[in-house]
Amino acid sequence: MLFAAQIPQESGYLVGWGSLALINAGLAQGKNRGGLNWFLISLLLGPVATFILVALCEKLPGSP
Repeated sequence: MLFAAQIPQESGYLVGWGSLALINAGLAQGKNRGGLNWFLISLLLGPVATFILVALCEKLPGSP
């Protein structure tokens, strides 16, 4: 009998890391930056990329 608790925890980390990369892509697009580029950067750097986007990146001029 299988229970949800028997799912390997590593898959949970992968889902969380991928979700964070998608969130970072959305944040980047909101600041008029390349969403795909930041998605790929986030796959490598994870929470560090989130910090860079939120704390260090200003919104680029362009669309409102």
